[in-house]
Parts: sequence; structure tokens; C-alpha cells
Amino acid sequence: MRDSHMMCDMETGICGAADEEAVQEIDLNPAGKNVTLYYVTDPICSHCWALEPVLGRFIQEYGQYFHLKIIMGGLLPSWKGFSDGGNGIQKPSDVAEHWREVGKHSRMPIDGSLWHTRPIQSSFPPSRVFKVIQHRHEGRETDFLRRAREAVFVSNQNIAEDEVLATIVDQLGLDGRHIVEEAALDSAQDLLEEDFQLSSRLGVRGFPTVIMVNEDNKGVKIVGARPLDCYVQALQQIIAHEISPQAKPRLAKLIQEERKLFSKELEVMYDIEAHAVKAFIESELPEHSYRIQTVMNELYVETSK
Repeated sequence: MRDSHMMCDMETGICGAADEEAVQEIDLNPAGKNVTLYYVTDPICSHCWALEPVLGRFIQEYGQYFHLKIIMGGLLPSWKGFSDGGNGIQKPSDVAEHWREVGKHSRMPIDGSLWHTRPIQSSFPPSRVFKVIQHRHEGRETDFLRRAREAVFVSNQNIAEDEVLATIVDQLGLDGRHIVEEAALDSAQDLLEEDFQLSSRLGVRGFPTVIMVNEDNKGVKIVGARPLDCYVQALQQIIAHEISPQAKPRLAKLIQEERKLFSKELEVMYDIEAHAVKAFIESELPEHSYRIQTVMNELYVETSK
């Protein structure tokens, strides 16, 4: 051939003159996760439960850029001396109305009546269980946190009680009684105190708070539950190169990871309207592999196994 500067285009399949430079520098090293995302939260934080749909999608699409580190913030040490004047909360029964408002606004189901019948006295017990699991079974703590939130917000269970906590941990395939017993030790409180100290150094004053820090220790802080674009823009702000989302998992894969998904989560994850959720589930999942149910007028899907 008279012109050897030829190539076959992988996208078009057409062969022709090469329109790229003859010698190019490339880097085959993976981009790496050079950002740490600190998520400061608490098992009974209602606004954190409201953030689940957005945070879930953000992690699925952009998790390749950061290491996720969940930090317990210590929302309710006890009711002695506790006051949240901004939300009008002075005693346990005040929480019920606040939770209902958050649930109504976010459409992540929240019952909240336990604050009248079996009020939670402290968020430290489930927080210590989280820390024990994180310490002993790294990676499973996020599963525990999700199940604990489903238990308290949707199923109206007091997740500060040992029996409730042990059952949740058992459902993860771990030894619930043993872990709950370990969570009552001083060593578990020490782990929790480390989180409190880190939260204080990060300047956290409320939940949810998301802080992203790059390898140069430059970071951004996002307080409160925000739209997806807010987190994407913040991440882009501290990464020098252009970021792009990876493909979202198919519902069949996602539900195997989460076991139960609420309508709002599906709407946010897959950009669909509420009225289309049921048909979407039926088109994505094999028959008899799931159950569609409703709770507090909100649809949810869970695996049938």
C-alpha cells in the first residue's frame, strides 16, 4: 500500500487514513480512588433515611472515584438534657411528628409511632453494634445500617433494644447475641468515641453531612439531604479530570444487594415516575423472584427468597 498510515475504526468498522498522532503517551495505571467520602450519620437520623435514594444512586454511579467511610455521629446520647429547638423536639413524643413530616416530604416511609409507645432512649446502642461489625466484619456494617433503618423507620422497632439488634444482626448471617454483647463493652464505646472525635475534627454539626477530601487534603462539605447534582458537582470540584457516571446496575442485581427497595429509590435510581414503578419491576425481574407490597401508601419490592 502506498500509504501505511491506515487504521480500522473500532466504532464504525471502516478502514482509512489514521487521524491520530503517530506516537502518543498513554497511562495504563488505573485512575484509583484518590478521594475519601466521609458520611457522618446516625441510625435514627430521619433525614439520613430520606437521603437513601440519592446517596444510593451517587455511590452506584460515582463510587469508583472514592473510598466511602461511614462515621457514627452520636445523635442521641440520652434524653437527659437533650434539646433540638430547631425542630421543636424536647421529649421523645415530639420526634413522632417530625419523623412523619420527613417521611411525607421524602416519600421514604416512616411510621414514628414508637416514640409514643416504645421510645428510643439513645442511638448509641445501634451505633456501637455498627462499630463492632465494622471492626470485626468489614463491609457488612453498611448492610446492618440499612436493615436497622428499615426496622426503626418502616417496621417501627426500637433498635436500641438488645433483642431487636440481635435479630437484625442474625439476619445478616452473623452471631447477633455475641455481637450485641460485645457492643456493650467499653472497647465498643471506645470505637464509637473515635468516630465522634473524627466527626468533631471534620467540623460536623448535624446529620447527614457528607465530606469529600482529595489526596491534597482539599475538600468540600455538604450538609443536609441534597439533590444528586449537588454531590456530583462537589466531587468534580476536587477531582482534576472530568468525571463520568458508570452504568447503573440492573434491578435484578441491585435487589440482590439490597433485598428491599422502596418506590422512591427506584424512581431516583432509574429516572422513572412513580406511576411507572410497578410495570418497571415486572419488566426487569423474573416472575416469582420478588414480591411487590405497600407500606404507608408507598410501594416497595423485595426478593421472595
